[in-house]
Amino acid sequence: MVHRTARVGLRVTSGQRRRCFGLLRSAGDVWACVLEVNTWRRRRQDAPLTSYQELCRELSASGPGTFGELDSTGGRSVLRRFSDAWFAAAGRRKAGDVSARFPRRRRGLVPVRWYHGTFTLDGRRVRIPTARGTGPLWVRLARKVPYPVDQVRSITLLCEGGRLFLDVTAEVPITVYPPGEEPDPTRAAGVDVGIIHPYAVAGPGGEALLVSGRAIRAEHRMHLADTKARQRAAARRAPKPGQRGSRRWRKYRVRVRRVEGRHRRRVRQAQHEAARTVIGWAVDQRVGMLKVGDPRGVLDLSAGRRHNLRLRQWQIGRLLQILTDKAALAGITVHLVDERGTSSTCPACRKRVSKPRGRTLSCPHCQFSGHRDIVAAASIATRTPGGGSTTPTAVVLPGVVTHRRVGRHLPGAGRSRRDPRRPPGDVRVRMARCGPPHPLVGSRSPNQRGSTTTHRTPGER
Repeated sequence: MVHRTARVGLRVTSGQRRRCFGLLRSAGDVWACVLEVNTWRRRRQDAPLTSYQELCRELSASGPGTFGELDSTGGRSVLRRFSDAWFAAAGRRKAGDVSARFPRRRRGLVPVRWYHGTFTLDGRRVRIPTARGTGPLWVRLARKVPYPVDQVRSITLLCEGGRLFLDVTAEVPITVYPPGEEPDPTRAAGVDVGIIHPYAVAGPGGEALLVSGRAIRAEHRMHLADTKARQRAAARRAPKPGQRGSRRWRKYRVRVRRVEGRHRRRVRQAQHEAARTVIGWAVDQRVGMLKVGDPRGVLDLSAGRRHNLRLRQWQIGRLLQILTDKAALAGITVHLVDERGTSSTCPACRKRVSKPRGRTLSCPHCQFSGHRDIVAAASIATRTPGGGSTTPTAVVLPGVVTHRRVGRHLPGAGRSRRDPRRPPGDVRVRMARCGPPHPLVGSRSPNQRGSTTTHRTPGER
């Protein structure tokens, strides 16, 4: 059994919206009270309250009605969140991570969670628990919950971009396959995580998968350009420090939160599509183990501001978490391995190769040429989880590469869906329409081993 979470929007009236935000604000008050209590104890040189049991005793001593309509179960979920965050920071600092910070910042809205037996789920209607003596709070879901009612274990009320959502967590059984079609634990595939290609997979049977994420990168760039233009337009009417904002400024802030939330949802959906593509391909190939290269070591490198922005938009941890979650549901195990040197080492002669300008890795020593990400994935497939950065066995490159694209729902991804953030008459749009047709989605290209690649000038197709 694995736990899966689906985010469902809420369709609420003005009164229901006011009560839901009241619950989130009350949860923020619980969080602020814990911070205040620990501040007082720190001034008296006492040990802070961090364990879940101690915090629950303090919550019980506060009495009923202290935090509005928030019930005891919802208040305890906030305390659980605070305790987990504190011990996670303590564990990281104990391991030597001096950048880890304890939770000491106040939050206006804190998500609230209720567990099985405290709420009622009836089709597309949910009864959210409230404090004793208050009226029942029934809300309507924007879509049907994708899990059976008997599998739902918890619900979480949260706000993102000014909109109310409900995270529904269910306990889902692992997929059962017919005899002879289940994933084979002895068949392993290497996965290279990147920015242009979120996942590049090299399988054991001479097959490979290359997932293109250029639409996601274009979404990040267009969103950044749109954000800068909006800030320049609103800079003249921005209130001065200490001045109260006008109605127009409040509307601008609401618009910014709405756009940011929509951008995050679009990127998150594309990331889930990429991970689902990888798992579906692994199931077809009967791959029972995925060796994923852990690229989080590059975050420790000192780089410029532009490089840091690109890494922040990469969301490495989320990509690994999504892939691990979907692999567990399919019965596939995931192991993280060291990927150092996989994209800059020739798999034929094992010599160091300088970083290529494009996506093709060309070795000046043995004249080997191949796709950079596919070569890295093939090298990752030969490494041992928990081992070093050396490749003990020979690298077997795949012969056929399957290409997939993600982010077809993004604006501007197709010719029939123009991005409204891109001004009409853009030079790049006109050049794209006059250029050669794009390749079909899902095409398969043979990978010639040891073939040479002709380098092209920038902009040449």
